[in-house]
Amino acid sequence: MRYLFASLFALLVTAPAAAQVPPADKSAKWPGIVSGQGPVEGLASGPELQRGRTAKWMLEDNRRLTKALAALASQRKSVVDAYVVAVALDSDPVFGREAREAGKVLGRRYDAVGRTLVLGGSDGKGPSTLPNGSLTSLTLGLARVAELMDKEQDVLVLYTTSHGAKVGIAYHDGNQGYGILAPERLAGLLDELGIKNRVLILSACYSGIFVPALSSDTTALFTAASSDRPSFGCLAENDWTFFGDAMINRGLRKAQTLDKASEEARALIGEWEGSARLQPSNPQVSIGAKVSTWLAPLEARMPKTATEPVGRPATDALKGG
Repeated sequence: MRYLFASLFALLVTAPAAAQVPPADKSAKWPGIVSGQGPVEGLASGPELQRGRTAKWMLEDNRRLTKALAALASQRKSVVDAYVVAVALDSDPVFGREAREAGKVLGRRYDAVGRTLVLGGSDGKGPSTLPNGSLTSLTLGLARVAELMDKEQDVLVLYTTSHGAKVGIAYHDGNQGYGILAPERLAGLLDELGIKNRVLILSACYSGIFVPALSSDTTALFTAASSDRPSFGCLAENDWTFFGDAMINRGLRKAQTLDKASEEARALIGEWEGSARLQPSNPQVSIGAKVSTWLAPLEARMPKTATEPVGRPATDALKGG
């Protein structure tokens, strides 16, 4: 027995010490989440603030998101699969309506039924049954897609709709949720997750600021406006923004290529803005040289028949009375 204790003691003494985890880096200044005063340089990291949420709401939303992520189907080995994520990052009902219909249109177009995630608040008809559209839910949705997809073969189709600013896309949920999705943050997420094949359609004012950060050989990128211009149609009571109506509700419902759909959408938006004497929003397009390697087989499976536009045209908001 004495020998056994001696052996155990020797083993403990000679065993290598467990690796120590260093304390978290806390060198950054505390952001102004209490006073409202804080450094603007923090916007690039994608800040998000939730305040006054009830515990019941948080638990229910977590359950909805968990269920939606678990329902996403795995990729098919011999097929270029698309994973569609449509997110309304503002709680105004126009964005909730637009994200829901975008999920349907893009899911049908790209054979992504069962591989489509829609995140958003109310569509104006009642409380939302979807996971809330927030920066956190979008991040977790992208992470789950990255787990399921074949990153060499498959494609992310991302549609975001919200208000925008010259620093990024705004996250704003009533009086409870606030944040900014900056170009650096979205680019960093996609790079971290290894999602290279991407159709990115961003509907927001000033969304052209995302072009330098997100453009690549394997990315098809479409924005509602240039970096210095607003886009139009985002009144809460609308069914569509100008860009959503033109690109999703019209251009992408048809059996035409992605670039043709974009050309049609930009022409329509130009007509609408011109007739209302609005400053042109100047939507931006960036299609990488290698996009055709995955887009061609994906679009070869597009439905051959178009679907009819739904909802009130975005231009109805320009009518008086």
